[in-house]
Amino acid sequence: MKIRIKFAKQGVMRFIGHLDIMRYFQKAMRRAHIDIAFTEGFSPHMIMSFAAPLGVGLTSNGEYMDIEIKSPIASADAIRQLNEVMVEGMEVLSFRQIEEGKAGKAMSLVAAADYTVSFRPGYEPADGWQKRLEEFAKKDSIVILKKTKKSEVETDIRPMIYALSVDGDNVHMTLATGSAANLKPELVMSAFLKSEGSELDSFALSVNRDEVYADIGTEEERKLVSLESLGEDIVL
Repeated sequence: MKIRIKFAKQGVMRFIGHLDIMRYFQKAMRRAHIDIAFTEGFSPHMIMSFAAPLGVGLTSNGEYMDIEIKSPIASADAIRQLNEVMVEGMEVLSFRQIEEGKAGKAMSLVAAADYTVSFRPGYEPADGWQKRLEEFAKKDSIVILKKTKKSEVETDIRPMIYALSVDGDNVHMTLATGSAANLKPELVMSAFLKSEGSELDSFALSVNRDEVYADIGTEEERKLVSLESLGEDIVL
């Protein structure tokens, strides 16, 4: 049985990298008595994969991992058992069964993500930046120099900004995420500040990922749905 788990990563846990988070959940599965499946062969390991792992220093209310279990368990029971062994800053939000096939491959499904971004105190741009940012995001083209392993290339990031709005001091973005196209919110804010004649300080932003989406639309029309919505709660 394939399972999709949605979890939050907050507080000091934002400083824990992807590999350590994976090891953490491997231990948590044992402690919570989740009957997780293992691979076959000489070195079996838990069947577990993560969708678009979060960068170090970012918080999230919308992280996903897929596992396989050998015996069914009610979603409510699994959430309770896992949260009983979670440390502060980690919380399991949902535990849903997913179908075999494409819907069961979270890594390949990821197409977009929602972010909430704010400036840390003392790093805010000049007054009125909120309105200027919204106007900036309406441009037909936003070209930046994007660093690769070998060089720098000019990239138009505007097609990867699916939505951007400002609510008070919070910036809400929906950005392309995944293997086909991937845009970090820090790059958007850096491009905006460069258009204002300034640079983005590495400590200036507080970034929270709110949700991760799959695109179930067509080439002509995008249709984003949360990875969570592709599964169903288990009721025994």
